[in-house]
Amino acid sequence: MTITSPHLGSPSSAWTDARLLYALEEVVEQELNRHLKVTKDWMPHEYVPWSDGRNFPGLFEDGEAWEKGQSKVTEIGRIALVVNLLTEDNLPSYHHEIASLFGRDGAWGTWVHRWTAEEGRHGIVMRDYLLASRAVDPDQLEQFRMAHMSEGFESDNRHSMLHSVAYVSFQELATRVSHRNTGHQSGDPVCDRMLARIATDENLHMVFYRNLLKAAFELAPDLTMMAVRDVIVNFRMPGHGMPGFERAAAQMAIGEIYNMRIHHDDVIQPVLRYLKVLEIDGLGPEGLKAQEELGLYMAGLDAEASKFDEKLAARKARMAARAAGA
Repeated sequence: MTITSPHLGSPSSAWTDARLLYALEEVVEQELNRHLKVTKDWMPHEYVPWSDGRNFPGLFEDGEAWEKGQSKVTEIGRIALVVNLLTEDNLPSYHHEIASLFGRDGAWGTWVHRWTAEEGRHGIVMRDYLLASRAVDPDQLEQFRMAHMSEGFESDNRHSMLHSVAYVSFQELATRVSHRNTGHQSGDPVCDRMLARIATDENLHMVFYRNLLKAAFELAPDLTMMAVRDVIVNFRMPGHGMPGFERAAAQMAIGEIYNMRIHHDDVIQPVLRYLKVLEIDGLGPEGLKAQEELGLYMAGLDAEASKFDEKLAARKARMAARAAGA
């Protein structure tokens, strides 16, 4: 089946990144205008408990060394906060990636810079909160930041504008979910409010990209279906290269901040359902194959998530039994 663009008169097999960028420019402008109407500016400094802050050792004679007991944040909250902040810290690399793919001109460029400015707030407020509340070891946090940023970030999807749009449609929601769950598990209402504010931004970013992905399905359904399949099957969070990420991710999975069940139920499925990805018809052979493979993958992911659920329930039962016998 041949899909013809109302803008370019090009068959879907002829789509290039440049053609897609041009064809989607009007949608980007519409979504940008919608985003600017619904988003609300906020001040990072208003979410930080500055009165809790005090000097650390160094230039100040009254500096007090960091200890875990100085903060009310839970252990799992501390782990997740570090992962989430280090992920936000690589914003310069993310900006470079999307500016290179989407360009710096027109509506695309305006969105790239606006998104970067909004994301910048997240790193600012999280670091200020962590230092003022003494929730994490400041020396270790800075060592991790230097190591992580020195490596930089290269997206798995940098080869394709369409793959990148598909990826961020899911990744922004994943980030929202991770922040919200971290806030709920942090043990500190101040932290919870801060992360809820960040999560609101991430959700609006997801809506922008999700609506753009919807327009891409209308323009080039086969290519978009293939991109969505590739992204979901090979999905990795952008923080995967940070120091100790595998161990932290495992702890966050057990702590129910982000795991396979959450990934399936709260991240991938909502976007697929909204766009009705598995119900799209009229696809060509390659698009239909990608749709079928995506359906099979989702069924497998659900089955793996169920196995994880069982292991997690058994672990909780063992811990409850130990606590009862103590």
